[in-house]
Amino acid sequence: MWSSKLVRRVALAATAALALTGVAACGDGSGDSAGDNKKITIGYMAWDEAIATSYLWSNLLKEKGYDVELKNVEAGIVYQGLSTGDIDLFLDSWLPQTHADYMKEYGEKIEKIGVWYDNASLSIAVPEYVTGIDSLEDLAANADTFGGEIIGIEPGAGLTAATQDKVIPEYGLTGKLDLKVSSTPAMLAALDGAVKGQKPIVVTLWHPHWAYAKYQLKDLADPKGTLGGAEEINTLARQGFSADFPEVTEMLKKFKMDDQQLGSLEDLMFNVHKDDEEKAVEEWLKANPDYATSLDGATS
Repeated sequence: MWSSKLVRRVALAATAALALTGVAACGDGSGDSAGDNKKITIGYMAWDEAIATSYLWSNLLKEKGYDVELKNVEAGIVYQGLSTGDIDLFLDSWLPQTHADYMKEYGEKIEKIGVWYDNASLSIAVPEYVTGIDSLEDLAANADTFGGEIIGIEPGAGLTAATQDKVIPEYGLTGKLDLKVSSTPAMLAALDGAVKGQKPIVVTLWHPHWAYAKYQLKDLADPKGTLGGAEEINTLARQGFSADFPEVTEMLKKFKMDDQQLGSLEDLMFNVHKDDEEKAVEEWLKANPDYATSLDGATS
């Protein structure tokens, strides 16, 4: 099932970048939530909290009569799309560290709406049954244990850059452990297979993520601070969005999710209802009937 998701998402990512050039820019100031333009494009990369929250907001906005389009692309393309107005919303901006380069390049042309999660962090993890390896400092001497590979995610992810540019050189892993860049679904499939076979594996991961609830994992200590500290996950929009869609902006300012809420949504989406994100959101909202209404009304 992971392979089918991977094929689908790779195909989406491959076509979405081309599709951006064909999308009419939404940031010309002519649209208004009360007018004829109720089209909202949400961009997201294939990080699970990005997928989960994007489909959640697609549901919430469609219920209010908006025409929502989801675009699955690399993080850099999302930021570029926000800056040009081809993408309206992005719900998974990691700041101040992971996506710092993107904000440096595009931030002046992007609106920051708010923070919905404030304890995010990057990690490199192994299953708990992998003994004797508790720190990134332990990897160099145990490279053969992992077949000389760290299983990574998308090439455009900030986590990928941090691992390649900081973790590997600063912990003496060059020539010993190579980062296998792939995709989030492929990394999770490899993790699942390794755990089922009780085999050693080291992966790039992050909090919040449902994998920590499904598997017994341990984050490797990072005494050099190469992966940075706790971060905030932000909602970003293209310039002019808050003026064009004031009702939606007020809802987004109230948007918060804690670990239990996000974890239960991700579990439904990636474990219970694989390949049916809409059904997962519908079931989650039924189980959390007050969530949608908590976003309505004036900002507190």
